[in-house]
Amino acid sequence: MAPTTNEHPDSKEEVGQHPAGPRPSSEERLAGLTQQLQTLLENAISTPGRWHMLLDTSATLWRYSGGNIALLMAQMEERGQQQPLLVAGFREWERHSRNVLKGEHALWVLAPRTGVKNTEANPETDAKPTPAVSNQASGNSKETDHRKIVGWRAQAVFDVSQTEGQPIYIPRPMVGTGSTPTGLWSSLVKFAQTRGFIVEQSMIQYGLSSGYTDFAGHKIQIGGWQDQQERVAVLAHELGHVCLHGPDDKLGKLYGSGLDHRGLAEVEAESIAYTVLRAHGIDRSAQSGSYLAGWADQVVAVEQSKLTGPATANEPTSRLEIARSTLARVTSASRAILEVTQPHNLGGKPTTAGVAVTYEYGDLTGPAASHQSVNAALNLDVS
Repeated sequence: MAPTTNEHPDSKEEVGQHPAGPRPSSEERLAGLTQQLQTLLENAISTPGRWHMLLDTSATLWRYSGGNIALLMAQMEERGQQQPLLVAGFREWERHSRNVLKGEHALWVLAPRTGVKNTEANPETDAKPTPAVSNQASGNSKETDHRKIVGWRAQAVFDVSQTEGQPIYIPRPMVGTGSTPTGLWSSLVKFAQTRGFIVEQSMIQYGLSSGYTDFAGHKIQIGGWQDQQERVAVLAHELGHVCLHGPDDKLGKLYGSGLDHRGLAEVEAESIAYTVLRAHGIDRSAQSGSYLAGWADQVVAVEQSKLTGPATANEPTSRLEIARSTLARVTSASRAILEVTQPHNLGGKPTTAGVAVTYEYGDLTGPAASHQSVNAALNLDVS
């Protein structure tokens, strides 16, 4: 019996006009998306600034997986359009009283096919690392606990710019230089506590560093001499280490991120900090520039060390595999933190609960009868 999938009639390839010629098959479209993702990652290694751009898009679409963030960014660039802000399927937009414009071409993302999970453990399949697109879903449910991913499929979605109808306000948080959103520090401390770490501010810092994570003592130390925004940025960086670089991080060690290759681990942690703060409206481009600019160098360095070192079973040797893993790890960890800190942007997905939204900065999309539309109730979906 074929496995049950989570497909639903939530998308249409296009609305109105269709291109001439046969449509690609599901297998062809899936292969094309996979190749597109590989090309983007290769360009991110060879072209300075591409990793930075990926993180900027991740800060806007943080509820999506790393692979799908990259695919959405690449497809919008190919069309010469602005980066996506809110992305949903055809039927989902209809539920928000918006319709896809006639003639608009769908954006494509990768979605999992799921089947009933075998209760018997399979050490061979259980040990395989998940691909960059496999971390899209967030949260745990009894239903997903009993299901497993059995494959992938292409799913059509549309950005809010491709739709019309009920005006929808898209918040874009912006924070002044040197300041931080109210409650961000306390929410980051709360996240640390959920991972079993306490946060201390000290004027006598380990090694005179701005921040330090003690995995043995389950403690994060932050230099107390720094200003408010610096302390928040350093704490976000250390939480990146907490999420990814503990002693039990077998996947990181497999892909060259850890104590053996501290450079890549530092780039991962700073990428997480940059994404988290950017989602909250804090631009750390200048401060994070040296870390982010060195991402490609670190990926290449890890690849070369693995090629010249002793061979290890299942160890990736190509920079493409290392880059794919890094993207997946950074976006997954960023999402875990942002789900606790809850920035005022929407993470790229409309939500379902009726919420009155009033933000100082944002875009009003769709025809507005008056300025009052900005403060209208908004139907939003975080599932």
